[in-house]
Amino acid sequence: QVQLVESGGGLVQAGGSLRLSCAASGGTLGSFDMGWFRQTPGKEREFVARITWNGGMTTYGDSVKGRFTISRDNAKNTVLLQMSSLKPEDTAVYYCAASSLRFAIRESDFRFWGQGTQVTVSS
Repeated sequence: QVQLVESGGGLVQAGGSLRLSCAASGGTLGSFDMGWFRQTPGKEREFVARITWNGGMTTYGDSVKGRFTISRDNAKNTVLLQMSSLKPEDTAVYYCAASSLRFAIRESDFRFWGQGTQVTVSS
């Protein structure tokens, strides 16, 4: 059973940067496609980014393209989300997720989820 733990969230001013980290235990992330999603109260979970198991392909949600970068270090069992040029509308709880499916992108494709980390962007 893979367990995921996100870290790196916090409060930042608009235009600033944050780096989120997702660490895994109980399994090796190298066999999973990984994704980041976010959710605000009263809204559905939104796709942010995903990366294939070997890091060969990345995909981003339209709202974060050009500002966020997903990466992974399989040796460290970690996935990162570098967020730049943050906007108040990026405020959300960010979740890391793992999928055994190739080219996973839908929320339902991801089997394992972390508890989330809060990101708040002030204007």
